[in-house]
Amino acid sequence: MTSITLGHYLSLGAILFAMSVIGIFLNRKNLIVLLMAIELMLLAVNLNFVAFSHYLGDMHGQVFVFFILTVAAAESAIGLAILVVLFRNRASINVDELDTLKG
Repeated sequence: MTSITLGHYLSLGAILFAMSVIGIFLNRKNLIVLLMAIELMLLAVNLNFVAFSHYLGDMHGQVFVFFILTVAAAESAIGLAILVVLFRNRASINVDELDTLKG
């Protein structure tokens, strides 16, 4: 029976991070998918922090993840609020149609 090592967690974090980067570059039209890809990227980084924290026996990584999750929740709330306002004004969440917001 094999145990799960630090390399397994880091590989999973790298795969999740790569998927989120690919999601950002492939989909530049839908704002919701872009926000989801950014959240997936933050979760991949958090997974690495928790894995290193457990491997090193230090709680600093897990405390840092707590603060990252707090900031990510605030970012999601503000991002979704902006998304709702944009959808009400433009009737679309297509990123290409939001270029009229430039000063």
